Amino acid sequence: MNFVKRAGLSLRARKSRTAALLGIFVVICALLLGGFLLRSAEARQEADAQRTIGVDVTITGKALTPAAADRLGGRPPVTGYNPLLPLTAAAQGFAPLTSPVPKPPGGQHGKKQDLPLSVNGVRDLGMLLPFSYGSTRITSGRAIAPRDAGRPVAVIEERLARANGLAVGDTIRLRPGDGAAGVPVTVIGVFADPTQDPTAWTPQDRLPGNTLYVPMATARTLGGAAAVLDETVFRIGSPDQERRLHAEAERLLDTADFGFRVNDRAYRDRVRPIQRVATLAGLIVWVIALAGALIVGLIVMLQIRERREELGVLLSMGEKKWKLIGQHAVEVVAVCVPAIAVATLAGQLAGPALGDRLLDRPKEPGPAAAATRDAAVIAAPAVRVEPAVVAEVAGIGLGICLIATVVPGVGILRLHPRSILADTE
Repeated sequence: MNFVKRAGLSLRARKSRTAALLGIFVVICALLLGGFLLRSAEARQEADAQRTIGVDVTITGKALTPAAADRLGGRPPVTGYNPLLPLTAAAQGFAPLTSPVPKPPGGQHGKKQDLPLSVNGVRDLGMLLPFSYGSTRITSGRAIAPRDAGRPVAVIEERLARANGLAVGDTIRLRPGDGAAGVPVTVIGVFADPTQDPTAWTPQDRLPGNTLYVPMATARTLGGAAAVLDETVFRIGSPDQERRLHAEAERLLDTADFGFRVNDRAYRDRVRPIQRVATLAGLIVWVIALAGALIVGLIVMLQIRERREELGVLLSMGEKKWKLIGQHAVEVVAVCVPAIAVATLAGQLAGPALGDRLLDRPKEPGPAAAATRDAAVIAAPAVRVEPAVVAEVAGIGLGICLIATVVPGVGILRLHPRSILADTE
């Protein structure tokens, strides 16, 4: 009789043991699937966190001109960058804020009195630390983005907007310090700076309400050839890419004389816990696989011991030993396959609940969340059953079947029909 057919008859004849083995396999496959789902979801969340948060590297130095910053920002491993070009300008058609405290007599405060506005040229306003960490926020309109390069736009502080009745869509004029004609810019956003107005007399350009942000092209028009970058922040995917960026900066700037400061706090706060959970999920998978192989192997070993008389009769009839091992393997595989299907169906139904309970889904931003940059921007990790995950579970499940039948079946290869039948008498 074909050993595959014998395996089917054996499973039907031992319905209770078959059901018990099926239940064990369902538990094993469900735990394996849960581990793989958790690991894959965390991998997607980690990739999203690296793309959204990354690591900020601040580079300063005279060699880092706006053109050099653009070249370095276009090279890997940089995923985003923001140069900061500070300057002062005069207002035309609206009134800058003034210090509520009178100016002390006899003070000499220089030319900056004639240029009351603190203007900052940026490429991506969201990368500035005050905006990135949430201490300074956009209250109306939007922030300056890379797509605004070359556009005459501005983001102003809400105190300046309130004092002059300005809103998103209005046009204001900024006049350079050399007396050239004013540059018209359109207000696309209003931001709130939490810094309180100083209690002592302060020059106008140092008042927090007189701060504006404009694209780099507008800032260079206002500042002229003398405008120098204060710093440039480059965003990379992970701290591992820090040395690569440093080497690229040395090559492009043709000097090693520049400041290089790494800020990976947000990365550590968000990505490292995700990596630890993913590592734990991988460890769980291997522990379950080894425990499953041990449990199923013990069950098969007990079945072989109980069926020694059957094995002896089959061997005495000329059945090959490898076919006896193959019969046990077919029996176990025939139970494992439906168990994988049941575990997959359970994973599809219970996947969202698993994600809600086990994964760190971002909460709505609040006072605590504001301390961690982009805490509410990272997408919630979706737990979904994918063909690749099912294939991994099936591979490990079938591997357990192979190990659990071949290892106990080695004893069959060493026995002869006479010794088996003699032991059963």
